Amino acid sequence: MEVSTSIPFNKPYLTGKETHYVYQAVASGKISGDGLFTKKCHQFFEETFGFSKCLLTTSCTDALEMAAILLDMQQGDEVILPSYTFVSTANAFVLRGAKLVFADSAKDNPNMDIHSLRGLITSKTKVIVPVHYAGIACDMDALMDLANEFGIYVVEDAAQAVDSWYTSKDGSKKPLGSIGHMAAFSFHETKNIMSGEGGMLVINDPKFAARAEIIREKGTNRSAFFRGEIDKYGWVDMGSSFLPSDILAAFLFAQLENLNDIQNKRKEIWNFYHAGMTELASAGKVTLPFIPDWASNNAHMYYIVCKSPTHRQGVIEALKKQGIMAVFHYLSLHKSEYYKDKHDGRELVNSDHYSDCLVRLPMYYELTTAQQELILKTIYTYFLSV
Repeated sequence: MEVSTSIPFNKPYLTGKETHYVYQAVASGKISGDGLFTKKCHQFFEETFGFSKCLLTTSCTDALEMAAILLDMQQGDEVILPSYTFVSTANAFVLRGAKLVFADSAKDNPNMDIHSLRGLITSKTKVIVPVHYAGIACDMDALMDLANEFGIYVVEDAAQAVDSWYTSKDGSKKPLGSIGHMAAFSFHETKNIMSGEGGMLVINDPKFAARAEIIREKGTNRSAFFRGEIDKYGWVDMGSSFLPSDILAAFLFAQLENLNDIQNKRKEIWNFYHAGMTELASAGKVTLPFIPDWASNNAHMYYIVCKSPTHRQGVIEALKKQGIMAVFHYLSLHKSEYYKDKHDGRELVNSDHYSDCLVRLPMYYELTTAQQELILKTIYTYFLSV
């Protein structure tokens, strides 16, 4: 008999203000894009993290697609990105006709190995897309130095990296999403701060700011019209409908107001897992998340890396028998059905290792200590039996 799941992998957390703000948005009579709560969200991110310009989008996928349009990606342009990432990172550029050049992950971290990138750069390389996996920063100093040397753009895929920070070699601390030319965030229901579906494009290079507004508004200069800068608006560029309803922004703003509380709770849960896994890691049964000196931890997820696919599957099945949902994550994109015949044939052993052996544990605000203790006990019991 199958045990019903009593501890889900994810459970969206509601602060209590979401429906109140949604009601306010509806009552305002302005529920399409760029209403009062959209502006509040933009202001929050720009003031809290110092982002130059923020534009809410319907998803992180849309934010990445906007970035690809803004970079004027053309057929044959090359983009370097990790193989170990969600397909949206790749699709945004494939849709513009770009060639994907996949980078391997680092040995100690699922982020792409920045020091392997030099050998992937050609005269056609236009952009590098670092993915800050689990909210842990890539080596952005090394990446930006490389990008500046070759005149390459950098778009940060910060889908998992809300409230994550990078300590630069000069000692300054910068929020992830503020370092590359642009960055994309996600507010999907599995993220720390969420609105069910949703995303945001951050513009750090001012030369992209005006056009970003136009692309987001279906290729029109309607935003400038609503600000009174022009007396009529029209179709001036390519674009699409990337802006979300103000109802979603109202939901998101309730989450943003509680950012510190949400983050503190998630960090407590993360730290409990990490302390509880130490003995297992010391025995060589699993590898735990590695956080470089330059990175902070926003507690987006807690994962362990097993020694083999068999052990990974064994852990998932043992947890499932206790009604606990744990899941693996990405499959290496260079081996995907869609792109494997287009890949250049390089083996990406670290990416494949994470694809085969990484397992994510339940992680959400309302996860209790007792539930975490059961999860840890179940994992230890499994490893004692193998």
